[in-house]
Formats: sequence, structure tokens, C-alpha cells
Amino acid sequence: MEETLIIAQGEELIGVLPKMANRHGLIAGATGTGKTVTLRVLAEAFSRIGVPVFLADIKGDLSGICQPGGDNPKVVERVKILGLPDFPFQAYPVTFWDVYGLQGHPVRTTISDMGPLLLSRLLNLNDTQSGVLTLVFKLADDNGLLLLDLKDLRAMLQYVGDNADQVRTQYGNVSAASIGAIQRNLLALEQEGGEVFFGEPALNLADFLQTSAEGRGMINILTADRLINAPKVYATLLLWLLSELFEALPEVGDPPKPTGIFFFDEAHLLFADAPKALLDKIEQVVRLIRSKGIGVYFVTQNPLDLPETVLGQLGHRVQHALRAFTPKEQKAVRAAAETFRPNPKLNVVEAITELGVGEALVSVLDAKGRPTPVERAWILPPQSRLTPLTPAERQQVVHSSLLFGHYEKAIDRQSANEVLQNRAASTQATAPPPRSPGRGAATGENIITSMAKSAARSIGTQIGREISRGVLGTLFGWGRRR
Repeated sequence: MEETLIIAQGEELIGVLPKMANRHGLIAGATGTGKTVTLRVLAEAFSRIGVPVFLADIKGDLSGICQPGGDNPKVVERVKILGLPDFPFQAYPVTFWDVYGLQGHPVRTTISDMGPLLLSRLLNLNDTQSGVLTLVFKLADDNGLLLLDLKDLRAMLQYVGDNADQVRTQYGNVSAASIGAIQRNLLALEQEGGEVFFGEPALNLADFLQTSAEGRGMINILTADRLINAPKVYATLLLWLLSELFEALPEVGDPPKPTGIFFFDEAHLLFADAPKALLDKIEQVVRLIRSKGIGVYFVTQNPLDLPETVLGQLGHRVQHALRAFTPKEQKAVRAAAETFRPNPKLNVVEAITELGVGEALVSVLDAKGRPTPVERAWILPPQSRLTPLTPAERQQVVHSSLLFGHYEKAIDRQSANEVLQNRAASTQATAPPPRSPGRGAATGENIITSMAKSAARSIGTQIGREISRGVLGTLFGWGRRR
């Protein structure tokens, strides 16, 4: 009989079947009702069967997963109340990540990997400005110029702005106003600390999908207590991870257990102010990524925070208490209740507002992929430590990681910024005297052609190197070049 990952106890024990875990899930509820503990219990369960996990630690209270629990009296009491025999308090393997590189391994990607679609959203660009940014990417790709960090993108923007007349002939109109708007938004992104996210070494997603020597899935914790103050950066990072996983992983169909599980906390930020084109692609990726063995679990306050097209794909649901003080909140409660398969023994609308802390309405998929009738249940207590790590404890975990030292040292190799600087210096050195204005034109060399030749000379053996583009770009016809 297939092992069930027990997560709650109602009239009977309730658990998730591993072979159904890649059908995605939802953890919802008001602040302080127990969502974080539910996330932790699920992460521990997946780790125990060897499934790697990714989650974002927004409040800074998940780091204790790497230490055995039993430190909290309420947890010990819950174990006794639920009558859990031989309940093991134990630690789980953890790798810490941090975009800012302060509390974990740095997380970086390149401008090219991010692609113009996600970058446009990150920079709050309108359609016209997004079109100009796409043109900049196209020009860089055509000329073998690597866009790795913000310096490269600034250099390309300046080049396109300075040579708009020549660029227009081959790529279309470019307005100075659009270039200026993108440059201003880049400056704002830098002030939010976004520049640390772009560069090399870029994150290898295979490092997220590791197991420990004991065969337990690695729990990758992204420190996000500071990152959440830049919600666009946070949301774009999560969408980039999702798209890169989709593109990098092979098709596996319906495996006996997931390849990996990703928890997206504050999930409403992924969809806030996103244009319809992007929402459509997010929905498509969520629908298709299960075939890669990846389960995505959205964590948010209200199920209605998510688009219906995404909500309809979430087979496993844990609904903690919702508040219903206003007519709008009461309507939201009724709507949340309607998302469950009914249980004739339970008034779901009333139950949602009555649930205690750590109590939830739970529905999972059965062996045939059908949602089970919703049940009122207590979420099991976590086996790991609730108290966060001290800074010294965290640094010890980071320094003992097999990855330590690889991502910590940034690399700034030759890319678009250096190529364009070299080209400008070369052009200036060979420029004819001002009194001979005709000599420059006599070379017959188009400025775009000149840049391509300069790029070829500068990149050398890197000409065949992949200039990549994330799947959210690929789905728009902006595929990877190999």
C-alpha cells in the first residue's frame, strides 16, 4: 500500500498521496491562523520521502527546521492531545539562500535568462517601453552580446539611444522618451537592491533538487524578510524560478513521488498588476509543470487572491480560518467554501469562521485524482524546532554547506558592457581628423555591422555560448538560442 504523508487529524488521519502531490495545492487563511505551521509540516513530510523542497521565509521563522523540535510547550501539548504515539522530534537538511547574500548563498540570474517579459514587469514598463526593451534584447542577441548584469543592460540602452537612427532601419523606431523611462526605472530597481540579483555565477536549479546523505529531500529556504519589502523583485524571482524549472526539467508524466515541491508564500504578489498576457503564461506554466514532476503550493490569505484559472488547478487544499466582519469578507467566506467538495456532515461556511489556530478545513486528492470531501481537522505539529536559528547557528549551517564558496564569489566576465566600451575606444582611436569628414563614411561600414564584428573579436571562443531566455519568453516565441 502506498505511503501517505499524514498532515492532519480529523475523525481520521488525513494525508497526501505522494503520486498525487504534483497536482499542486493551496494553503489559505487569515494572519495568525497557522498557515506557516502547515507549510512546515508539509515540507517536512516531503523531505522525509526524499523530495526536495523550496520555500520562502518571509517572517524569518522557518530557519529552525534544521534543528530537532520539542522546544515549544504548545507543540508538546498538541502531540499529547492528538494522541500521537512515539512522535519523533527531528531535524531536516536545510540549505539557506539569500538574494542579498547576507543570510544564505547568493541567488543570481542573468539579464538574458530573465528575458524581456519578466524584466518589463519588474521595471513597471508600459507596452511601448516593453517593446523597446524587447528590441534591445534582440539587438544584443543578433550581435552575440551577453546581457549578464545591469551594467550590460545600461550599456545597451545607451548604445541604442545614441544610435537610434541607425537602429531604426533594421529594428524599428526607438524613442528617446522610452529609453529614458527604462533607464530611470533601472535606477529605481538599483535603489531597491535589485542589482544584486543580476550577475554570475547564476543559480543552477539542480542545486535546489538535492537530497542529503540519508536520502532526505533538501529543504531550500530563501530568506525573504528583506526581499518582501521589494514585492516586484520577490514576485519576479518566484516566477523566474517557476519558468526556469519548467524549461530545464524533462517530462516525467506522473511519477510515484514529485521531483520537487515549491511553496510560494504571499502568492497574491505573483498576480498583482500583472498584464493579461503574463497571467495567461503563468496559468499555462502552472498547468504544464506537473508533467515535470513539480508540485506548486500557493500560500495566501484568501483563495480569491488567485485567478480562477490557477485556483482550479490546485487539488490539495488546506483552509485555515477567515474573518467575516464586513459584507465583502462574508462574501469571500462563502466563495471559499464553494471551492471544496461538499461534506453533508459539515457546514463549511460556518466552520471557516470558527476554526481555531492550527485547525483547518482539509481536502486532498484520492488515488484516482478526485478531491476528498472536505473535513475539519487539526494540523499535525512540526517535528523540527519552532524557534528561529541565532545568527551564529545560521552561519554555521551556511558555511558547512557543500555549496559554500561557489556562489559567494561574484564573477564579472566580458559581456555587452565591456564589448561596447572596447568598441567605443577603438572607434575613437581610429577616428579621422575633423577636417576630413568624408573619410569616416568611406569605410562603408554600417554601425550595426561594426558592433557585430567588435563583439565577435571580443567574445572569441564564446561565440557558440548559449544566450538563454526563460520559458515565459519562450512561450512568446522568444526561444533559447543554442
